[in-house]
Amino acid sequence: MSSDGPGGLFPHVLVLGGTAEARVLAAGLATRPGVRVTTSLAGRVARPGPLDGDVRVGGFGGADGLTAWLRERRVTAVVDATHPFAAAITAHAARAATATGLPLVVLRRPGWRPGPGDRWHPAESLTAAADLLGALTARRVFLTTGRLGLAAFAHLTGRHFVVRSVEPPEPPLPPDHTVLLARGPFTVPGETALLREHRIDTLVTKDSGGAATAAKLTAARDLGLPVVMVRRPPLPAGVTAVPDAASALRLLGLTGPAASLSPPYPDPGPPHPAPGPPDVSAADTCP
Repeated sequence: MSSDGPGGLFPHVLVLGGTAEARVLAAGLATRPGVRVTTSLAGRVARPGPLDGDVRVGGFGGADGLTAWLRERRVTAVVDATHPFAAAITAHAARAATATGLPLVVLRRPGWRPGPGDRWHPAESLTAAADLLGALTARRVFLTTGRLGLAAFAHLTGRHFVVRSVEPPEPPLPPDHTVLLARGPFTVPGETALLREHRIDTLVTKDSGGAATAAKLTAARDLGLPVVMVRRPPLPAGVTAVPDAASALRLLGLTGPAASLSPPYPDPGPPHPAPGPPDVSAADTCP
């Protein structure tokens, strides 16, 4: 997949970012001679981590605006490394890539997988997750679905919600709630203490994947708590998805030393990845 044939270099790669994987990819691209990398951030987080290469902040104006931007900046490849639940920008990227004839790679970290002892209840959407809380007779809910989309739970009464997010959540929120502002990575002892302190009986989260926020799943399993797990939205038809930055570079014909492509935290595999060092700067990681 290259403008110069197999193994050739792309002069300008647009990375749709906001995740730790995007940061690793930008660093890998920036080391390639003759390759320009621009990372685009939505601007929803006040203090995103440092990034190699050029950085732009803000939306494009839908698929048509992104198409125009790609043409104006002479972009030759697009990597969508946004959050697994950023369905709108992923759809826009797919449409823009088709309109411009550019190669598109979708970089998605693997999702979490339940292990022995887990009590997971899958939900197809936040609305479905809210509906499940009644069947589970949940009374004290740890809600870690990010600061957007909380309106799905705003009508629920008779329950206390502990809402955790990186930035202050946007209303409407459930009438009975406590807001915790925190950024991962989190530890199993810390998450266990939080669940006990707030007397949580149910965890609601998205299948964001990755190690930075997986500790809550282990803590919930150890305490025997049910977990409502919101499934990821499907990818647009025909897109190519890879699990990490190294795979994206290989698909683009840009290979390099494995050490330079290591993620900022380890991936020890199923059932839940372990937390990593405290320098993760994924801008849109659900807590």
